Amino acid sequence: MTNRRAFLAATTALAVTFSAGQALAQKKYDTGASDTEIKIGQTVPFSGPYSVYANIGKTQAAYFKMINDQGGINGRKINLIQYDDAYSPPKTVEQVRKLVEGDEVLFTFQLIGTAANAAVQKYLNGKKVPQLLASTGAERFNDPKNYPWSMAYNPNYVSEGRIYAKYILKEHPNAKIGVLYQNDDMGRDYLAGLKSGLGDKAANMIVGEVSYEVTDPTVDSQVVKLKSMGVDVFFDASTPKFAAQAIKKLADLGWTPVHILDINASPISATLKPAGLDISKGIISTQYGKEPGDPQWKDDPGVKAFFAFMDKYFPEGDKLNTVNTYAYSVAELLVQVLKQCGDDLTRENVMKQAASIKNFTPSLALPGIKINTGADDYRVNKQMQMMKFNGERWELFGPIIEGSSPAG
Repeated sequence: MTNRRAFLAATTALAVTFSAGQALAQKKYDTGASDTEIKIGQTVPFSGPYSVYANIGKTQAAYFKMINDQGGINGRKINLIQYDDAYSPPKTVEQVRKLVEGDEVLFTFQLIGTAANAAVQKYLNGKKVPQLLASTGAERFNDPKNYPWSMAYNPNYVSEGRIYAKYILKEHPNAKIGVLYQNDDMGRDYLAGLKSGLGDKAANMIVGEVSYEVTDPTVDSQVVKLKSMGVDVFFDASTPKFAAQAIKKLADLGWTPVHILDINASPISATLKPAGLDISKGIISTQYGKEPGDPQWKDDPGVKAFFAFMDKYFPEGDKLNTVNTYAYSVAELLVQVLKQCGDDLTRENVMKQAASIKNFTPSLALPGIKINTGADDYRVNKQMQMMKFNGERWELFGPIIEGSSPAG
């Protein structure tokens, strides 16, 4: 009897253990995920004034095709559904609703633009659908307490603004600063970061603040106004189309202030070439990724892999356009997040894994830069390096700088 009881107890314990193991091994899915597919959605300005960013969507579609050709992620293929929103927030709202309620995606990925993301932030958080690696650096997307389903990819604009302030205080302590900024969360965050970084010197150093709307035809009048204020450091918090206009107008006026350009407007192909490489010489900005045209990276494994990818999957794309390297890097990070998810493809776990990135080194990141995220810090790219345009390409200078947390 004793042996029989022991046998029954052991058998029961084994059954319980097996059952628990089965439960742990069970796959978990939310809408948009299955044994074979991970369905994600994206809006892209394929048309309209910001169509220069269409290459983000094209590069990412090509990247996921490459991943699918390699067998997908944990055996599942990525199904990327893309819609054109023409960089119009009302259109973004319409298309995102379609992605969530019609296509039933697991999450949205890399919605492009600050205004577009702001327009759907409350909706996606209300639906508890991840707004993952959004193409913006606005401070409102680093707010896990109030918006736990929203995470931006871009360097935080407030932090970046503080980096420029540090540079100005060191190199041009007596500067008269004029600010041109886009009148949305992006532009206002850059201005706030600059002021925060300058501290009590901001009131005296900033002599002019002029904004523009994305619907404005040009920023010529704004540039003229800043020149009239005696500005000698011109901080341009804009996007490629308007930055190119500002560069041209500065040249037309024969005005040569120190020109600082935010990272969004720094791509050579999108901004400096249209403006004129010769008149762009001397512009200062920041970077966190390798410039594909920089000869110092010609033997870099990450850059070589990127070139090979472009040759095979996006041959019509410009390999030297940093819009494309940006898109490639975001897609690479998403693959890392999804790998970490394993067989738990619930929306909650997607956000949990996105907020649990530890020392991830993107293949195109500058040496020394790593990505770390946490439940209370959704910022993805916190480290940057200053750079200056030499008339042909950007040249990095100075150390890797950690952008301070705007909350701190």
